[in-house]
Amino acid sequence: MTLQVLSDQGERSTVLEALEHALAAGAVVAVITPQERAALRPVLEADLPLDLQGPALVLGSGGSRGGRQWCLQPLAQLRLAAEATAQWLEAIGLDPSQCELFDPLPLHHISGVMPWVRARQWGAALRCLSPERMRDPVRLAQQEPVAADRAALLSVVPTQLERLLGHPEGVRWLQGFALVWVGGAALNDSQAQRCREWGIRLAPCYGSTETAAMVTALPPDQFLCGVAGCGHPLPHAELRLDPSTSGLKVRSASLALARFQVDRWQPLPLDQGWWSSGDRAELTRDGLQVLGRLDGAIHSGGETVFPDQVEAQVLLLCESQGLPVEELLLLPEPDPLWGERLAALVRPLDGAPFSALEPQLQHLAQQLPPAQRPRRWLECPALQRNAMGKWERQHWHQWLSLLEAI
Repeated sequence: MTLQVLSDQGERSTVLEALEHALAAGAVVAVITPQERAALRPVLEADLPLDLQGPALVLGSGGSRGGRQWCLQPLAQLRLAAEATAQWLEAIGLDPSQCELFDPLPLHHISGVMPWVRARQWGAALRCLSPERMRDPVRLAQQEPVAADRAALLSVVPTQLERLLGHPEGVRWLQGFALVWVGGAALNDSQAQRCREWGIRLAPCYGSTETAAMVTALPPDQFLCGVAGCGHPLPHAELRLDPSTSGLKVRSASLALARFQVDRWQPLPLDQGWWSSGDRAELTRDGLQVLGRLDGAIHSGGETVFPDQVEAQVLLLCESQGLPVEELLLLPEPDPLWGERLAALVRPLDGAPFSALEPQLQHLAQQLPPAQRPRRWLECPALQRNAMGKWERQHWHQWLSLLEAI
């Protein structure tokens, strides 16, 4: 069995037709961006796992902290995950076969390919949306109307959701969906509040490439009633916490068969079937509450600080005070006294002058505990998240290092 490569570029229908043909022939297919061909070379040269049976997909995972990783997901396990999602839909009163799935996410990510797998599995309609169209809410609403005669299901990341919420046409378009799965990154309180006010039926969910996308989801009726978090496990998954770290562990029949490490495929590291996700979490009566990445925590002045949680808090403070901040990323830097301190990369909104914004941000940060206050604020006009709404923290660490070298 050999590994075929499929570039996620051009017309989505053409890419999906090629993927359908390859999987029907029993192939293992790596779906990548054209820029990833060089990074995939060691994968192409390695032998596939001996226990792989049947067609499979190779998809990239992570990238925010440990660099790009490759996961091997048998098609049978993706179908199992799709069946679990169908059971979840039936439990909240939706017939999967009568739904239409809207997919605006790239096929080289698990959250982009799973709507296609679900549609094939359920016999449901699928509508793929281009990134360009998602960035234009007026054109999107005009050219991709939500049909009234079937339940429409949408999968988005918070960045896409925010862009739609920022325009009346985008809000009205979202209001037409039976549910809107949102995952890939943290949903902030402001987004949740606006969606509840406008009756948008969000279904926050949790998953990863290693789990074949969703393993939990919050029903939209519960979301609209004010329940927070990502809901309870889907029928194919179990969750538990590491008692020493509150790290989230997942056990599921949809866990990836292998992950590529250095020069070979290695089985996913499991402890009696449990996979450690790297996320810190709580399990409450309302379901999963994700608190941040364990591997992203820093130690500053004797305190444990989670930069992504501080980012969310600072953005809420900026919004409450009307500060023109479009994006914010906090990165740790060595400090001889504190051990580590945070540096803040900022992209101002609509070209707002950073010279006026910086002292306002410094004043705002006084509301935070000392260990959470950035020691410096840096303007970064190019600052943006990846296609899944996540930070490529390694890339921005390099940007910060190059800035220091100038």
